[in-house]
Amino acid sequence: MPIDQCLSARPLAPEPANTPMPRRLVGLFACASGLSVANVYYAQPLLDQVAADFAISQAAVGGVITATQVGSVLALLLIVPLGDQMDRRSLMLMQIAALIGALFCVGMTHSPTVMLVSMLAIGLMGTAMTQGLIAYAATACLPQERGRVVGTVQGGVVIGLLLSRLAAGLIADMAGWRWVYLGAALVMVALAVTLCRSLVSQRPSTPPMPYPKLVFSMFTLLKNDRVLQIRGMLALFIFAVLSIFWSALVFLLTSPPYSFSHTTIGTFGLVGVVGALAAARAGVLADKGLGQWTTGLSLALLILAWLMLALTPWSILWLVLGVVVLDLGAQAIHVTNQSMIFSTSTGSHSRVVGCYMLFYAVGSGLGALASTTLYTLYGWTGVCALGASVSLAALVFWRLTLKATQST
Repeated sequence: MPIDQCLSARPLAPEPANTPMPRRLVGLFACASGLSVANVYYAQPLLDQVAADFAISQAAVGGVITATQVGSVLALLLIVPLGDQMDRRSLMLMQIAALIGALFCVGMTHSPTVMLVSMLAIGLMGTAMTQGLIAYAATACLPQERGRVVGTVQGGVVIGLLLSRLAAGLIADMAGWRWVYLGAALVMVALAVTLCRSLVSQRPSTPPMPYPKLVFSMFTLLKNDRVLQIRGMLALFIFAVLSIFWSALVFLLTSPPYSFSHTTIGTFGLVGVVGALAAARAGVLADKGLGQWTTGLSLALLILAWLMLALTPWSILWLVLGVVVLDLGAQAIHVTNQSMIFSTSTGSHSRVVGCYMLFYAVGSGLGALASTTLYTLYGWTGVCALGASVSLAALVFWRLTLKATQST
């Protein structure tokens, strides 16, 4: 179906302004978000094959990941805010069309330059699609079900992220790394048709403003929205914690006495799905006014998880339990955060989620850098001490700022 016909096609789903969002539509948002974010992370287990195919060094091929992450940050600053000024349905369909083109380019090109530019575009459009879908869902549902809906959609994001590495490895082993991206492009074509037929237009409720003013208004939101500031800092802490764990895990498990293969290590992402699915319930608790209670309990779970992970050298079962508890605690806070920031903003959901995810990007980057440094110096024990310390700092920060967000 041509994109211009798709943009003018009549959607089949009714406008859910006065009724609860249908489960079918919530499931579509979760699935679409998971598939969109997966595109950004397919490259991580493929770097060795990409380096060999393009005849570039292992050090230089790290630029592939850098390109996607730069694209992600640019999306949060420059693309995601457009959702507050444009019809979100039309915007997402244009984004998915560009994403499909970028995926095909990566799968077909033999030029390193074209590949890097296309990877930047994948980071740009994959991130914009994911956050745009979350903002669309948060705006389209009833206020009293927002936590449940956002929690379910966020669960789809986490599952897509965790399974992307495993899927990429399996497809690359069977058909080569290029088919990871060619196959992803075909999946996104099917998703584009589904979204075109299922989503209604969602017009912005804010008055028009020049694009530069729209972008700079994000900094105004950060300056004035106390809930966004506090919940954003909590996001920085928790995603630093997750990055600390996942960045060092490969070094632990590829070394004796484990010496696991990369495929085996990738399956630990499946363990994290258990925690992600359980964390989706945090949105329901937030709808009931229990967001602060959920946050405190989840932060305590993060500290407990690091105590379990520190025992990994004695038994691999501690690692499995620690992954479940770590993902459960972190994702429960993430879902609660998003429910709270959406509840305190009107007409700016796209910019709010863009601001919030900037904290995520900073936390992930700092966590990865600190984790690899500590592992080199002090091994797994140093990593666990760092993770537990950051988790404790998050708990102290939450307690000190509790009164400022007591009513949310």
